Amino acid sequence: LIAFPTDTVYGLAAQVNNPDSIGRIYEVKSRDMLKAIPVLIGSKDQIPLVASTISSSAYKLIDCFWPGALTIIVGRHPNLPKNLSTLQTIGIRMPANPFTVKLLKHTGPLAVTSANISGRENPQTAMDVTLQLGGTIDLILDGGATPGNIPSTVVDCTSEPIKILRQGRISSSDIQSVL
Repeated sequence: LIAFPTDTVYGLAAQVNNPDSIGRIYEVKSRDMLKAIPVLIGSKDQIPLVASTISSSAYKLIDCFWPGALTIIVGRHPNLPKNLSTLQTIGIRMPANPFTVKLLKHTGPLAVTSANISGRENPQTAMDVTLQLGGTIDLILDGGATPGNIPSTVVDCTSEPIKILRQGRISSSDIQSVL
């Protein structure tokens, strides 16, 4: 497991195709196993590696807001481990952090969630990660402070009309203006 800065907060990551490492994320964070773990990608070319179906609305949002603080819910690729998401859907995002995008282009898609113990404050620095997760993870990449504690907006694009599940950095009016 590694922690690194994103365009929102520090993330805790595992290989997207490694169920044992994904299981460690749940363990280290004390995360409810029923909560899916989102996937971060480094390029649009990686979408077919994690998504089985993607709507035209999803593509419109991707073209407008990626890279950026928008997580879209799409049909989950059947080859992804079951413990990544108990649902037939998965959240995917391409962050707007140049270092993170470069990392994801090199590693491929990663299962990533905030690098904190569930329910505690989201980490904005490597020291925040160290204080919460300490020796329970393998590596912390210190990229300085992240921009803040505003999460990504989450949009379910698996049906029409789309549904905004969590309001974050991108407003619902911005989302609707694209569609």
